[in-house]
Amino acid sequence: MRIISLALLGYLLAGPALALTAAPPGGPDEGDGATNGTIAAPPAGVQFYRPETTRVPYSQVVRVGDILYVSGQLGVNQDGKVVGDMGVQAKAAMDNISAALGRVGSGMGAVFKCTVMLTDMTQWAAFNQVYVSYFKPDRLPARSAMGVGALPLGAGVEVECWAYAPK
Repeated sequence: MRIISLALLGYLLAGPALALTAAPPGGPDEGDGATNGTIAAPPAGVQFYRPETTRVPYSQVVRVGDILYVSGQLGVNQDGKVVGDMGVQAKAAMDNISAALGRVGSGMGAVFKCTVMLTDMTQWAAFNQVYVSYFKPDRLPARSAMGVGALPLGAGVEVECWAYAPK
């Protein structure tokens, strides 16, 4: 079993779902990078997928073995603008997750864990109404949720997911 850095799991994407590209292995420095501030090569079996046109310092999806980690997706449209009320934002966030998974050959049926962040917990029911429509009733992922003070771009919801996707 491999233990991975929590920093790898902390990548969040504050923009819309865009075309993804796998980053080349390694980096500017193939050294260990652990103590001297240089960039180390990723461990074998780790792949990073970033939107081709993004300027933010995040990967939208990271594959570690058979697990896909989808960075937090906001309720934004293709232009990166926050859309509508909680129902509309929830749909946009879930659509962005679905699109990110689709670009790496997976889908919502592979999702086994989600984390939800809401700026207004009174919107919980509105979020849930949309959320459950993305999964089969007998295959709802494990989930954590939290109220947060603010999200990027003034969004009301952010959702990140983990999916099982054997190679």
